[in-house]
Amino acid sequence: MTQPDRRHRIGPHDLITRLDPTGQGFPSPPERRFIARTADGDRTVLLSAPLAGIDPGRFLVEADAARRLQTPWVFPVIGLSPLPDEPWYAVPYLPVLPLPVALAVHGGPLPERTVRAIGTALAETLAAAHAMGVTHAGLSPAAVLLAGDGPRLTCFGAARAAAPDGERRTGLPGLDPGSLAPEQASGGRPRPPGDIYGLGSVLAYAATGHSVPDRDELPVALRSLIARCLTRDPASRPSSADVLHELAAFAPASMGTVLDSTASLLTPGWLPGRVVAAIARQSAEVLAAEVSVPLPGGQ
Repeated sequence: MTQPDRRHRIGPHDLITRLDPTGQGFPSPPERRFIARTADGDRTVLLSAPLAGIDPGRFLVEADAARRLQTPWVFPVIGLSPLPDEPWYAVPYLPVLPLPVALAVHGGPLPERTVRAIGTALAETLAAAHAMGVTHAGLSPAAVLLAGDGPRLTCFGAARAAAPDGERRTGLPGLDPGSLAPEQASGGRPRPPGDIYGLGSVLAYAATGHSVPDRDELPVALRSLIARCLTRDPASRPSSADVLHELAAFAPASMGTVLDSTASLLTPGWLPGRVVAAIARQSAEVLAAEVSVPLPGGQ
């Protein structure tokens, strides 16, 4: 595990380790993310705090807004900083690997079955979010975490927290320029088609190791769908529901509905063995990790 700066604490949480590796060529995540424990040692959480240069007030607004989403592939926000000058939010801990780390552990692009499973779960999540009028505004490979039971979409509102509407967003902290829709990069307001562009970049990255690969690098069965997600014209991109329906064609024919396809693709073996082993190793290390917890009576 990557050790955090051992000033140790954000809000009422003692930091155990960073979730994202640093200085090793990995895509920068839109947030600083840690595995942490509450000061009483009772609860382990995934803790997020803004990068330098991010508006802390807007960061908290976006974290609070994410509470509206009640879907299987989004962590529920269980803690939010009451202090605007010390922003953080917490979600329940689950052993997870950021998508770029999973590719590194696996030794290259992920199997097509894994890519399809990730895409179906994310498309299902975006369909639910868009139906509620919520956009992710910053979907990128680093925003996707892989757990044993499926992916989790994180870092909602990254682009809105990084820059007000009307500003160019290319080069802003934590935003992957290869995953940001052209209309958002030039300062446009985040909208659902921009999330679809981000989804296409995530699928492309999972399948090839690049957010914007050459078309010939993509798996043949996913080539057309990913290319349509990554088209520069927002009006020509499929909707999240369209992506979900198209990916559902890869599910076993015995599944009766589109949404059932997510569960059918997340059956045992959906993750490569090395990724499963790395997730298990993280779980064991976190369980064994010690943090400084005050003893009763000041002992």
